[in-house]
Amino acid sequence: MSVSTAATVQSVCAPLPVLGRDVTVPLVTGGEVTYAALDYAASAPALQRVWDDVAAYAPYYGSVHRGAGYLSQLSTDLFENARRTVADFLDCRDGDQVVFTRSTTDSLNLLASALPADCQVFVFETEHHASLLPWRSARVTCLDAPRSPRQAVETLERALAGREPHGPALVCVTGASNVTGELWPVRELAAAAHAHGARIVLDAAQLAPHHPVSVKDLDVDWVAFSGHKLYAPFGSGVLAGRADWLREAEPYLAGGGASRTVSRRADGGVDVAWHDGAARHEAGSPNVIGAYAVASACKALTEAGFDTLVARERHLLRTVREGLADVPEVRFLSLFGDDAPRVGVLSFVVEGWNSSHFAAALSAEYGIGVRDGLFCAHPLVRTLLGSDPRTQGACGSPEAAPGEKSLNAIRVSFGAGTPDEHVERFVRAVRELVGNGARWTYRTVDGRCVPDTSA
Repeated sequence: MSVSTAATVQSVCAPLPVLGRDVTVPLVTGGEVTYAALDYAASAPALQRVWDDVAAYAPYYGSVHRGAGYLSQLSTDLFENARRTVADFLDCRDGDQVVFTRSTTDSLNLLASALPADCQVFVFETEHHASLLPWRSARVTCLDAPRSPRQAVETLERALAGREPHGPALVCVTGASNVTGELWPVRELAAAAHAHGARIVLDAAQLAPHHPVSVKDLDVDWVAFSGHKLYAPFGSGVLAGRADWLREAEPYLAGGGASRTVSRRADGGVDVAWHDGAARHEAGSPNVIGAYAVASACKALTEAGFDTLVARERHLLRTVREGLADVPEVRFLSLFGDDAPRVGVLSFVVEGWNSSHFAAALSAEYGIGVRDGLFCAHPLVRTLLGSDPRTQGACGSPEAAPGEKSLNAIRVSFGAGTPDEHVERFVRAVRELVGNGARWTYRTVDGRCVPDTSA
């Protein structure tokens, strides 16, 4: 590689500064090492830029919308500007609403509360529980896991064509799997939904931090995502999209902020006129700092450029794939095939290892944080592992001791702030553990595999 080519790769692939990049952790074998946070799919570290923005605003914090004081007015402007920033980030349509929530889970539960009567919901068994479970008041059709993007569209088309009666319907689909990282054919699924008179909501929790999300281009009716996966440090989420179902539904929460007027009736009751806009579903004092953090992250990712971020992730994915290509004991999990486009999320199992044991050894002996279990996507992981997706069982492996087989997997995930060294260390660690075994002994405590320090 020439000097100029190397410099270009380094420029394209440079990580963004994040909090915790210099944190050191102790190793059970002795000494300390810089922590390699490779669990971005659960919660991504906050961008330093976002943290600095929040710290600069914090002294000026004030309650929004109903205060006459300077700080309240300043905070109100900041809060509503954050809403506009998120709308721009998602390329929303004129008339779309941006509602601030606590998380993706909260966003989808909000939408579930706004479904019209007799609405039928269609979800694939591949969904995260945040997308699979909120629809308890609706008629739910759970679709089998597809084995290609084309099969996903065909499966949905058949299900929608056969629905009876022909009333309101909603399709809920992920943009990128939190288990395999694979990108789903969202635009094609949206076209299929609309062709059959259904609406569609996109769970963009794993997509928005890694790829641009355009409501207009994808032609989805709603988008939901979480701030803590988008490099924002506080508990905020977003539901953005069409206003009509949200405007016609009872408020998600009843209280101040959601109400326009409240008056007593002669019979002792209370009459309420609710707001029509986003405030209708934002009762109570909102998480202003959280909303501002989400908006700051949106700006930071936009300015960094998704072309650059995608190129970086592809580089890191190649490092893992190529580094473990000659380790037959490692099997990556996939629906659409190993070559399917994906974000920086990979799940795998290791022959001869209990997944909890392997993850514990990565942490204790190498300072690498990954995730093991069923990743709040139990039916999908069980399908990928070749067991019945209807099997009941909790995340983790309380029934399996180190070395015993367990029905869970290991997930490594990374993103805009991941240094090359962390991924390279992960590859070396996997190869060493597979080749030489753990250097420490482990035991199961409360369903978790932990280093045995009793000796």
